[in-house]
Amino acid sequence: MQKLFIAIIFTILLSGCSGNWGWYVVNPTTDGGITNLIFLLSGLYYTILTSVVAIVISIVVGLIIALPALSKNRFLRGINRFYVEIVRAVPILVLILWVYYGLPQVAGITIDVFWAGVIALALSDSAFEAEIFRAGIQSVDKGQYEASHTISLNYIDTMRFVILPQAIRRVLPALGNQLVYMLKMSSLVSVIGMQELTRKANELVVTEYRPLEVYTILVLEYLVLILIVSAGVRWLENRLGTDK
Repeated sequence: MQKLFIAIIFTILLSGCSGNWGWYVVNPTTDGGITNLIFLLSGLYYTILTSVVAIVISIVVGLIIALPALSKNRFLRGINRFYVEIVRAVPILVLILWVYYGLPQVAGITIDVFWAGVIALALSDSAFEAEIFRAGIQSVDKGQYEASHTISLNYIDTMRFVILPQAIRRVLPALGNQLVYMLKMSSLVSVIGMQELTRKANELVVTEYRPLEVYTILVLEYLVLILIVSAGVRWLENRLGTDK
């Protein structure tokens, strides 16, 4: 199926080069096409950097938010539910705009587009990460807690050495899906001026007036990037034996 899709794309590209379509703007055999392709690919750095930094922060915050949900204290569980429900209810594009334009006025700080995008993406994803970790930790057999108690492990050591290693192995596929989701959602940061893949494509469309051709390359860029990340996640799953 993937080979068929790639064959169709290349057929369109090759046929368009000699027709009325403007594939010449991304034709790698011409100087102009190479320049445009390099310009489009220059946004790859910020796409990857923004996504990786945001997912790391969201995993840490999500884990911290997930722990109160496991408590017997109703107040702590309420904090977890309040955070998760509020953050999940806000569209990510709205959150990006609020962080970039609203946070400086509320907190009185100056924030650049990179950190505004990272903070917004991390906050939005942290609520989903919290639910993933909560489900993963709750899936660990209660006997593991009892065994840890019998060897005098405290709560922190129990979570660190016994529960979390098992939970992370179980939720790794879900974490991989969130990384893929983060890579795709990073395209929304283009609205505040982040020079990532989508922003570069929009700028090239304005200068070349060829949206079909430019956005087709953008689709292919994300397709290749997501396929590589998905393959890496599957390799890591097999390496850690998450399917066992």
